[in-house]
Amino acid sequence: MKKVTEALPGITIVTLSMISIAIIVFIFFFVISRALPVIQASGPSLLTTGGFDRQIREAFYALPDDPLLEFGLLGLLSGTLITTGIALLFATIIGIGAAIVICEYASRTVSVVLIAIVRLLASVPSVVFGLIGIITVLPFVESVFVTVERQIEYLDYFQMTGRSLLAAAIVLTFMIVPTVVSLSVDAIRAVPHIYRETGYAFGMNKFRVISRVILPSARSGIVAGILLGGSRGIGEAIAVSMVCGGVGFVPRANLGFINFLAPTLPLASAIVNKSEAMGSHSVEAALFACGALLLVIGALFSLATRFVENWLRKAAGYND
Repeated sequence: MKKVTEALPGITIVTLSMISIAIIVFIFFFVISRALPVIQASGPSLLTTGGFDRQIREAFYALPDDPLLEFGLLGLLSGTLITTGIALLFATIIGIGAAIVICEYASRTVSVVLIAIVRLLASVPSVVFGLIGIITVLPFVESVFVTVERQIEYLDYFQMTGRSLLAAAIVLTFMIVPTVVSLSVDAIRAVPHIYRETGYAFGMNKFRVISRVILPSARSGIVAGILLGGSRGIGEAIAVSMVCGGVGFVPRANLGFINFLAPTLPLASAIVNKSEAMGSHSVEAALFACGALLLVIGALFSLATRFVENWLRKAAGYND
């Protein structure tokens, strides 16, 4: 009886782990199987061509005997990666800077208050960020960057409004920042205090201790926070869909900065925006293709996180 009691926690953990793995495998299998008609019909052009908005309309009105199954997700994929990349870049700069201030410069009382606010922001529903984006970000982008002359000049490409890739990236930045700050604070606080004392003993000033001692020691946790923020950004739908413009525009090299003022439609937002047309089998398969692509990107992010973690551990001298 005693042996059974001792083995019970291990058996429970293994059982729950196997159930979790089975659920993940089922989700992948279910989503990919529902997306398979579009994947087979489109082939490589699924990732190399655009026109998703037009194709959705045509597929919805197509006859059941002659369904349209060829789609191009290039505009959605580029919108996802560019929006998330810009947001992650700014969130990293802001997040690490804020974490340093909270841990190294703010007093204990101020630090406690600030980290409480940051963790509260991390729990705010995404629709709230979307509403704030509509009230503040869209008017800002429209008043600063959108002019009548630009609207007329680029009317052949798209209708220029405040709803754009830039607006989506700004909103997404403020959604990612709390995650980056929170995990970066935990990583910096986990650095042993003796490391700081050693740096000061060698005559380093505060800035050099932070840049040469603390940040390198905490980089594993900081990178984990950045990648986790990126994962959230890629899968975010509601807030982004409220400010992105809802058009799968493929960026053009000749437009330069104007690409950031173009409407965009990330993969997750496309699933939300086009879900009312899922009465069509073709549209349903196309949206499941978007979901399958999101799952693949999420899996790649997880693998990248593991790879970076192992690389950082080896760089720090941990070979186990």
